[in-house]
Amino acid sequence: MKTLHFDCFAGVSGDMTLGALVDLGVEADYVRAELQKLPVHGWTLDFRREERCGVTGTRAMVTVNDAASRHERHEHNHWKDIRRLIQESDLREGAKDRALDIFTRVAEAEAAVHGVPVDEVAFHEVGALDSIIDIVGAALCLDVLAPYRITSSAIELGGGFVTCAHGVLPVPAPATLKICTGLPVTTGGFNEETTTPTGAAILASCVDEFVARARFTELKTAYGVGTRKLDKPNVLRVSWREEALDDSSWSRESLVQLESAIDDMTGEALGFLMERLFAAGVLDVTFTPCTMKKSRPGVLVAALCEENALAAARETFFVHSSTLGFREFRVDRLSLPRTEERKESPLGVVRVKTAFLGGEAARSKVAFEDRARLARENNIALDQAESRIRGEESVHGE
Repeated sequence: MKTLHFDCFAGVSGDMTLGALVDLGVEADYVRAELQKLPVHGWTLDFRREERCGVTGTRAMVTVNDAASRHERHEHNHWKDIRRLIQESDLREGAKDRALDIFTRVAEAEAAVHGVPVDEVAFHEVGALDSIIDIVGAALCLDVLAPYRITSSAIELGGGFVTCAHGVLPVPAPATLKICTGLPVTTGGFNEETTTPTGAAILASCVDEFVARARFTELKTAYGVGTRKLDKPNVLRVSWREEALDDSSWSRESLVQLESAIDDMTGEALGFLMERLFAAGVLDVTFTPCTMKKSRPGVLVAALCEENALAAARETFFVHSSTLGFREFRVDRLSLPRTEERKESPLGVVRVKTAFLGGEAARSKVAFEDRARLARENNIALDQAESRIRGEESVHGE
């Protein structure tokens, strides 16, 4: 199974990603030509071979011509403006969708951090022309490479402090930390900011699985060079890997399951417990009817979580349920690799999730939220919306 892997031992940024993907084989001239389809001006994009601590790779450098781009920066520094700019461009649809998804993640994080509506988010660093070029350029490269699967190591965030438009902030910056919620990260490897909001959003958007160990054959290795010269290589390593099908046809995770049999909580209270467990970071919650001592009917509450959510899950059980204790044991979860794509349908754009086994598509389904939204918008039944989305029923067949 051919896999694109990101090794983020020195973090990740937009320019490092773009440089690494060009270093991996995407034609620089193609990237520049496609970027010309954006209705923005006053920039040039160069790719240079540079070295960091003995490691040589490609550095992506965007040069902004101040006189020509002053108006552009003013026009395109709000999310609603950037979104319209990308939507109305002639970019390939796959690249357009990826770029919009990356920017949406950054916009939502900035909105949450600064307490403003998403559309009114004013990008200081990310809204600049060079970062628009980085994000759209990375999206173009991923669209061209079209990997079957994308994996990544844990993301090194760095340390120390960073100066930005809002002043001096601790690393990781709030927006970066927000985007990385739920992703495996490390800190302290560098006394500098090594992961930017843009870099974090690219990984959050495209990575299918974060892996600590894998069996694979390395096919090709490339490096994207960062701006700073540090005491360790400031580079992003990407590679084409051929993963062993016997292990990578599915994913194996070591998780923890907590279980408690409860016979003195109402249905409403159990529903609230489930809500709080998910809020604590639990991956799955199930309720199973059971018979307890003295033939009392009860409910077996089972919560599945990763190690980093275990403390919060334990506290949630004790705070939000009537239990005095629970069982806890290690389990292995095996799951098929999955992809999610945005596709046009007769009713509108939907997300389609596909599971793979042995490199072949095993099954696919339209995201429930999209089916339900389109059913409401068109005032039709849920199963009818499903049929129309899949093109199995004509509009005139009502």
